[in-house]
Amino acid sequence: MDPDEIMMTTEEAMEKAAHHLQHEMSTIRTGKASPALVENIDVEAYGSQMKLKQLALITTPEARLVVIQPFDASTTQAIEKAIRESNIGINPNVDGKIIRLPIPALNEERRREMVKNLKHMAEESRVRVRSVRRDGIEALKKAQKAGTITEDDLGSYEKDVQKLTDDFVKKIDESVNSKEAEVMKV
Repeated sequence: MDPDEIMMTTEEAMEKAAHHLQHEMSTIRTGKASPALVENIDVEAYGSQMKLKQLALITTPEARLVVIQPFDASTTQAIEKAIRESNIGINPNVDGKIIRLPIPALNEERRREMVKNLKHMAEESRVRVRSVRRDGIEALKKAQKAGTITEDDLGSYEKDVQKLTDDFVKKIDESVNSKEAEVMKV
């Protein structure tokens, strides 16, 4: 494999790990209403599992309220059940065809628990990035053994992979620190 392809593949995989963390963090409740809190909840509807965002319009008319308007009124009960079973800690209020999710203020204990969860998610992302680094360096070593690149080139590419790793770990840390500040803000 061409070393430039290896570098590109490595960077893309690291980007995916960082993006996955961003997506996971968007589902963490900060005391502020956001459609991301519920849009990916799986709902049993029409005989299959569907994401809530496929079944309803999700809006946040107020800072502490998520409103869900099912496209089909027959799915209202299934959506309510899925929200109750999702462990997001919010009880839905059904009002005819509309489901309201009042977002309660977070207490200190819950905030600390969320920060602990954030740190765990961040460490999983860092591990993914380091695993990608290892795979990238192994691929470069194979390319060197195959004669595609020289030993000097290998050293240079390894430094580039390490720089990518450092950049993505830094990006992950900044994202988590920002989200942690958002969660802890009263």
